Amino acid sequence: MDFKSLIKARHSVRKYKPEVLSDELLNEVLDAGRIAPTAVNKQPFVFIVLTEKEKLDAIYQAYPREWFATAPQVIVICGDHQASWKRNDGKDHADIDVAIATDHMTLRAAELGLGTCWVCNFDVEKATKALNLPGHIEPAVLLPIGRPEEVEVPPKKRKPLSDIVRFNGY
Repeated sequence: MDFKSLIKARHSVRKYKPEVLSDELLNEVLDAGRIAPTAVNKQPFVFIVLTEKEKLDAIYQAYPREWFATAPQVIVICGDHQASWKRNDGKDHADIDVAIATDHMTLRAAELGLGTCWVCNFDVEKATKALNLPGHIEPAVLLPIGRPEEVEVPPKKRKPLSDIVRFNGY
């Protein structure tokens, strides 16, 4: 699939088949995140793969949605605030680097015929406790991943370029 078709085809999946992905498929997606560009090549992220029922149940408590519990695996993408690059004004780039890595993973998953959905509206405290994370590691994205129950791509509503592009200033 060419890149433009891939970015048009990728969409949020909210219903998964119960099949657990092979290590090979999962590693393809994880490696896409690993090779994502990061500020000053700091690579300030950690990918925590949840496959065990006890851990999945704990993370589902951080985002208790029925559809979320259909995911057979969840990748928790965390920012490492000790390792991240900080701009001179103190801006921490961990969140930006996590977002780039997550985007790489979602696109690779889509290319492989897998479904994902960015989840950022979750209880960070519950997720942190469930994963026993140290203070400098922040869970930023819950990424359910699996084979989609349905493969129909819903239409995407996007603003026209004329609404979002400015040249040489605002």
